[in-house]
Amino acid sequence: MKVVFAPDSYKGSLSSMEVAETMDKAFQSVNPQVETILKPMADGGEGTLGAFSKAVSHEKVHFSCTGPMGESRDSWYLILDRNRAVIEGAVIAGLPLVAEEKRNPDNTTSYGIGEAIKHALDHGCTDILVAIGGSSTNDGGLGMLQALGMKAYSQDGKEADIYGRDVHSIKAIDFSTLDHRLEEVTIRVASDVDNPLTGKNGASYVYGPQKGATEAQVVTYDHALENYGKLVEIACGKSIMEVPGAGAAGGLGFAFLSIGATLQSGAKLVAEAIHLDEDIQQADYVITGEGQSDAQTLFGKAPGYVADLANKYKKPVILISGGLGEEYTQLNTVFTSCFSITPAPTLLEDSLKNAEDYLFQTTVQIARLLSI
Repeated sequence: MKVVFAPDSYKGSLSSMEVAETMDKAFQSVNPQVETILKPMADGGEGTLGAFSKAVSHEKVHFSCTGPMGESRDSWYLILDRNRAVIEGAVIAGLPLVAEEKRNPDNTTSYGIGEAIKHALDHGCTDILVAIGGSSTNDGGLGMLQALGMKAYSQDGKEADIYGRDVHSIKAIDFSTLDHRLEEVTIRVASDVDNPLTGKNGASYVYGPQKGATEAQVVTYDHALENYGKLVEIACGKSIMEVPGAGAAGGLGFAFLSIGATLQSGAKLVAEAIHLDEDIQQADYVITGEGQSDAQTLFGKAPGYVADLANKYKKPVILISGGLGEEYTQLNTVFTSCFSITPAPTLLEDSLKNAEDYLFQTTVQIARLLSI
């Protein structure tokens, strides 16, 4: 029996590799003869670098950059085949890097992501993949674009600072000073959402609250990004505010579109890079998972993409989730079966603390059934 483990992370508790390793350990404890292939997944957010680093040859590049609150921090990205860079926004400006009590989009910036891109350009990279999910920012990519050379000016004619709060005062944008090398490279952005930049389905209303925005801030940010977005559109000569994905990562999707990048399914990009398609073709069973599953899993999330691949080759695909949310029965349209690892009603804190043990025990039961 050959089993492919291709889970996403259990956010807040286990990385995608830790999930895959726990599943593998459970199967081996039941049937040491089982052949397993570990292919940890990501969908453009946290864990993207981990998925690549475990599956493809690479060079790990360390560099110093500006963190989400303007602090200096050490970070890293990968270079593949000498000229392809993989950058993960979550390790530079991710929400987990900001203490919960300090989360406020006024005080966060995407500047470090632009610094990472410049660093990759300095190393001769001509093909750059940026995973932007899991950001702490709602700055419309202002900081990132400034790091890449864009000039932004406030009403008094002074250059604007790099934080979310500065988006509210932008009165002029100048793209003529952008790093000219951006015209000569391919930039692909891995994302799992299709929100526009502004409006009720935009960056501020949908994702602002989880980044610490109050109800009042959500409204003011939406207005600010509307004004900022129009100025950027004029500067770059493109109508991009309504493009699906422009609202990803607090408007980072929009900023990338303004410099000619393409937005693509994060799960698809990762799956292609780690050759998941080939492994699934040879498998008897495919097992995936994530921290919380519901109907949204079917729309751009890594487990949903894994299920689509498994169904393509008529392979049974099992979902092992930290929890099954509302309307989870819709998951049965693509998954052979779905399981929650929680053994009984419990507090979230307990579930996160014991996720590895709960996952192991649940996977053991599934392995026993499949080994009959």
